[in-house]
Amino acid sequence: MLDLLKSHASVRKYKDVPISDETFHEMLHAAQHAASSNFVQAYSVVRVKDPVKRKKLAELSKNKKQYDSAALALVFCADLKRIEHAAALHGKKILAGATENFLVAAIDTALFAQNFVVAVESKGYGICYIGGVRNNPGPISDLLELPDHVIPLFGMTVGVPDEANEVKPRLPINAILHEDTYDEHKYDDILKQYDSVMEEYYHNRSTNNKSNGWTDVMAAFLSEPRRTYMLDFLQSKGFLKH
Repeated sequence: MLDLLKSHASVRKYKDVPISDETFHEMLHAAQHAASSNFVQAYSVVRVKDPVKRKKLAELSKNKKQYDSAALALVFCADLKRIEHAAALHGKKILAGATENFLVAAIDTALFAQNFVVAVESKGYGICYIGGVRNNPGPISDLLELPDHVIPLFGMTVGVPDEANEVKPRLPINAILHEDTYDEHKYDDILKQYDSVMEEYYHNRSTNNKSNGWTDVMAAFLSEPRRTYMLDFLQSKGFLKH
């Protein structure tokens, strides 16, 4: 299991091999056993099988290559609609707009999805998370007919890998582990060393070679506004009202 977890690499090209419903459902069932805050299970996954919808999803998420070849095209959603129905059975209304309840739904969905990934990779398949779903969350919600209090957090493609990407070196343990108190003073030295590791990785990997470290990529990635429409979108779907 430890070797499996450490072998993860995103797959962006798949062989033309289907995945049976039985296998798909088995992996979903395993994913459902992820931890869930107060057992809310505030997630849903939409499998996109219709070729017209799948093509549109690929266009909207700007990930045509992955969706074209994958056996499964999925969208993972934070979902409080089911809880609304549960509460209505008892004559109550949930506080779907509460920030804490949004966090519960988002975290539940992420834990469920990662459990699914482990189940998928244990079967020899590969995956790629598609954050590009948030490029057009409104049109994708319309495409999948998502009601209020249900939002697409990310997509995922699944299939038999037709490529073998190298595993990226992760940050060293001492970068992410703090003992008793948070220590930011160690970062400068650790990050310089990690930049050297990543520069060597990018230089030597089999495809898409480049001359970057890690810090320059992160600086470019997070120093500019990105998807600034997300707060308005979330509030339009009934989240983050208070």
